[in-house]
Amino acid sequence: MFRRMPEIVAVLASLLCAAASSASDFVPYELVARDGAKVQVERGEITVPENRAHPQGRQIKLGFVRFPALHPTTTPPIVYLAGGPGGSGVDAARQPARLAIFQALREVADVIAFDQRGTGWSNTIPPCPTAMDLPQDQATTRDSLTAAVRTAARACAGFWKEAGVDLGPYNTWESAADIEALRVALGVRKVSLWGISYGSHLALAILKRYPGSIERVALVGIEGLDETVKLPALTDAFYGRLQAAIASDPEAAKAYPDFVGTMRRVHERVGREPVQVNIKDTAGKDITFVMGLTDVRFAAAALSTDPARSRMLPGLYAMMDAGDFSRAAPIVWEGLRKPGAMRLTGMGEAMDVASGISPQRLQLFEKQVPGSLLGDIVNFPMPHIADSLGVPVLPDSFRTPFRSDVPVLFMSGTLDGRTSPDSARELIRQFSRGSHLIVENGGHNLFEASPQIKDVVVAWFRGEAPKVGTLVLAPPPFPH
Repeated sequence: MFRRMPEIVAVLASLLCAAASSASDFVPYELVARDGAKVQVERGEITVPENRAHPQGRQIKLGFVRFPALHPTTTPPIVYLAGGPGGSGVDAARQPARLAIFQALREVADVIAFDQRGTGWSNTIPPCPTAMDLPQDQATTRDSLTAAVRTAARACAGFWKEAGVDLGPYNTWESAADIEALRVALGVRKVSLWGISYGSHLALAILKRYPGSIERVALVGIEGLDETVKLPALTDAFYGRLQAAIASDPEAAKAYPDFVGTMRRVHERVGREPVQVNIKDTAGKDITFVMGLTDVRFAAAALSTDPARSRMLPGLYAMMDAGDFSRAAPIVWEGLRKPGAMRLTGMGEAMDVASGISPQRLQLFEKQVPGSLLGDIVNFPMPHIADSLGVPVLPDSFRTPFRSDVPVLFMSGTLDGRTSPDSARELIRQFSRGSHLIVENGGHNLFEASPQIKDVVVAWFRGEAPKVGTLVLAPPPFPH
């Protein structure tokens, strides 16, 4: 009896979801991609309680589009989970490279681009008017950035409370229940999942909460349930791999023989002596502000997700090492220092705060921050904001490891500066039917990296043996 308790709980949860959710009839919808391509799909929505602890309370509608299968099939629908948190699944389907995968998967099954609660068509959270503006005559520091985000968080929490928004149920466990509600509303026994970054975090929560509802899973940019806060040592390891990619190009190797050493030298210098920069903004207006260590680290983090960006880092640091900040400054201005550049959206911050960090990982994180290349800027605004938004943290049981026999394919890029392939190697051990594909020279947004990735994903959902080992892409060309 006790061995069957998880199955019984899952069945009861499904019944509750069925009682608390409903699906509208599908209506024709023309999806227009960013390159102008038009695809005829179907639009749908389900209605769920905003807070399942109070099922008779406020109801919210969750929207999605369905790409119907091109042939009759009994294969479970494939649900796409966007990253962020805060990304829109529907908007992701408008990206040409991602749309190509949606279209190819239609040969296998229905494919659904789902907008998670608080995103895209599923967002009812009004924009908070408070921004995290920083003074222009001072360098940004960790303390000033933390103070700014905490002040904004408290102001926005009050604003959303007055607007009748309860951020408490905007957490990954509740979003997992939304996918189960979608499955029930679709009238299918199982669904498959594919996603990226935070979407992988959500997929793992779904596997943990509703293991019997999932057929198979394909994920890139893997973020475990206790990995909302990234470890600085893993970020440092990324820059080591970037140095190895530089070494593969003789001319780049000659120009940047010690990229990591240059990073440390620049960081020490601007930490000791911040620099005043003068640029023109996108409207041609003259802008003057002061850049320091946190500002430079922000620019590095912004360029570290994918090879198309990280290839610029060696040249950027070489310029700063020579005293020229003209290329780094616009990145810092547009993303961090420009008034109104940083605003809280509600959903993204609430999800991260609720997912939290275990005491053991927090201790390791704090131990690694001193002496690391980027400190804790990669995680901003976590854990800086954790105690300021008024959002409950999910219990420790959410973050603990779990075992699964659902077929899972992880794909990791060696030049992903956001989520580490080393972390995915550890996580895959929890899956008895798990496979891990390392994409040499691939970045965080692997779905855009190569048409080969599309072929791997389609073959996986078709039920073919997983492609494992290493898929080698060409290294990025480094300007020199």
